[in-house]
Amino acid sequence: MREPRYPSHRVLLTQRFLTALPLVLLIASMNANGQFMALPLNCRTACVCASNIVSCSQMNLTNVPINLPSYTAVLDLSFNLISRLRADWTQAKLCRLHTLHLNHNGLTFLSSEAFAHVTHLRYLDLSSNGLRILEEFIFEPLEHLEVLLLYNNHISQIDRTAFSGLSHLQKLYLSQNQISRFPLEVVKERGRLETLSLLDVSSNRIKALPVAELQALPAWIKNDLYFHRNPLPCSCELHGLLALWDLQKFSSASDFREEHTCLLVGVKEKEKEKVVVLDLNRVHLNCSEVKVVKANAYLGQYLLLDCDTRQRGMLKTWALPDNVTVSRADKSALVLPGGGLQIGPLKADDSGVYLCHATSDSYNETLHITVEVFNATLSGGLESIKTAYTTLVGCLASVVMVLIYLYLTPCPCACCPGHGLTPVSGADDDSLRSSTVSVCQMHEEAGGKQDGDKTDKNFLNRQQQQQQQLHTGFLGAKDPMEQNGRLNPIGEEEEEWHGENGARRGSDAESVSSVCSGTPMVV
Repeated sequence: MREPRYPSHRVLLTQRFLTALPLVLLIASMNANGQFMALPLNCRTACVCASNIVSCSQMNLTNVPINLPSYTAVLDLSFNLISRLRADWTQAKLCRLHTLHLNHNGLTFLSSEAFAHVTHLRYLDLSSNGLRILEEFIFEPLEHLEVLLLYNNHISQIDRTAFSGLSHLQKLYLSQNQISRFPLEVVKERGRLETLSLLDVSSNRIKALPVAELQALPAWIKNDLYFHRNPLPCSCELHGLLALWDLQKFSSASDFREEHTCLLVGVKEKEKEKVVVLDLNRVHLNCSEVKVVKANAYLGQYLLLDCDTRQRGMLKTWALPDNVTVSRADKSALVLPGGGLQIGPLKADDSGVYLCHATSDSYNETLHITVEVFNATLSGGLESIKTAYTTLVGCLASVVMVLIYLYLTPCPCACCPGHGLTPVSGADDDSLRSSTVSVCQMHEEAGGKQDGDKTDKNFLNRQQQQQQQLHTGFLGAKDPMEQNGRLNPIGEEEEEWHGENGARRGSDAESVSSVCSGTPMVV
């Protein structure tokens, strides 16, 4: 009978070594804190690298790969097993990194210095993880961040300074969490994010809304302020808010009409019925029906606002912008006996939304009247238009008169072109001091009846004396102010000419301008 064969001692050692090898390798890959050590980036087997994009999605990574290129612009680490994002997840600063995907990783911890080396991020996706708390100043280094996705986590606590420093944030997604307090600080108060245009806190545990504060927000924020699917208690204030937003076609209300629900307390306090908020005015709470009216006016005008309701005899009260109730002491706003409101004289700060609350035993109604006061007076605008037209007509008339004067004025002088003008030029035609002497034929014929020699002699004497006086006038002219507004080209107002026929006074500016006289015309 043969004895059974047992494996040799060497074979047993080999089997035990192979069994323990994975455990040894696992322990060797862990650091002193019990965390798995990060492995260098491998663009062949673990990740896909395309120029400045590094994608390591769905690779079962437990840590962020080390030695990431400094030129990385987009880093995709989604759908992995990274549970903690430590401060040293990247050794070098990634100054060009603008997009980081860390969604679907099971993240439960974010170091307070996790984003110290990626300060130029513009898009950060932390959705679908296990985050529970957002600590103070957690995102402060990300001053260039524009989009932050935190939906589908387990966030229940948000520090009021968690979003401080995000001066360029435009979109913040916080839906599908366990938030019980509306983060009013991000849209109002001192810590308001100036560039924020979208806030999504839908599908949370918020039980109270700051209705008055939300109503006072600008329209570009209310359009993308989502808070549907929250356990809010039913109230007419909530209905009025959503009804007005729905009439104004805000996406946050009109796109989710049926999903804006509230809890209506029944006969028994423990019984709560979920109803659509916009249906509260029909069946349940008899809330006021909301209407929107617009009115435009100018500075200094008086404006009458009519509270036009469906029923007669309703009690009407008015509220000015910023929810200020109209009082008898207010001289610029007067409630008329019929329920209307007269405001004026209007000022620029009178623009806003005026509310008329109409109540009765069976029906309530709220009328929203948006008043816009233009920064100009109505009469001032018409006067400006009249002045502009008057100036234009005056300019056109001036142009027409100038054209008529230049081209259509008839010449009354016989010395005009075509009437026998005989030009006589001086010695120097190019000089400004030269003169052109023109003698009319009528003058020559009249002189011909007298002694011809005497006339020629007198004419030559006059011409020489006039040229001498012309040169003297240009070289030593009088002060124009002393000439009483007239320009004397000769340089002297009065000068006696002596000829054989006796004394004759020199012509001044008016006599020079005369035509067909015995005195030669000087130009």
